Amino acid sequence: MSNYAYKPKRFLDRLYFDETGNPVQTICCAGFELNAWRCVPFAEHLIEWLPEYALPEDELAVNHANMYVKLKQAAIRVYTSDKYKNRGEAGEITLHAICRDYFDTLPISPRVFYKSATNDPVKAFDLVHARFPGGHGVELWLGESKLYDDTKEAIMEALKSVTKHLEQDFLKIQKFLLGPQIPKATPHYDELIQLFEPQTSLDKFLQVGVFVIGILSKSAACAAADD
Repeated sequence: MSNYAYKPKRFLDRLYFDETGNPVQTICCAGFELNAWRCVPFAEHLIEWLPEYALPEDELAVNHANMYVKLKQAAIRVYTSDKYKNRGEAGEITLHAICRDYFDTLPISPRVFYKSATNDPVKAFDLVHARFPGGHGVELWLGESKLYDDTKEAIMEALKSVTKHLEQDFLKIQKFLLGPQIPKATPHYDELIQLFEPQTSLDKFLQVGVFVIGILSKSAACAAADD
């Protein structure tokens, strides 16, 4: 059985979900406890997802003898830098968790794993997952996450990033980088890897693409509420 068959217990509540439009929209919230927004429990939940976000599947086999080591390996790959406080990994982990939990996606190329050095910035998609709706066909989920104070600024920056990511040269580089990272044990591997072959048109790559944007920002609604 795949290590991805195991997921942390659901924590985020989905307050809103509209799948009729394009884009599909959803709002998730950490909720409240004793009249306070659950900040610390939310951070603890992100730690639960950290190993899966940072480690490839073959490194996720965890038991009582190595669970601390695995968590430490994941944390080092993400946060070994004094600059981490200005970075958006918390947003990326949250987007990863929502896609995995609510949409049953499957990571096929951990972003942290193919960084050129520890905690180097990478001009890449923040999330690369696959989904197999109904067991037939492949969806390639490509994500962008923005963690900002201001919601409007986050949305504007996300749209700028996605626009750049759709340029021909960028997509060709992504195919070259991501393809070799896909484990051969991944479901529908042959179908997936075909999308990343240099001979395959970018049109086919985009036809199965689902572009996921995660916005995490300060909320006037949460600040004014206690439940």
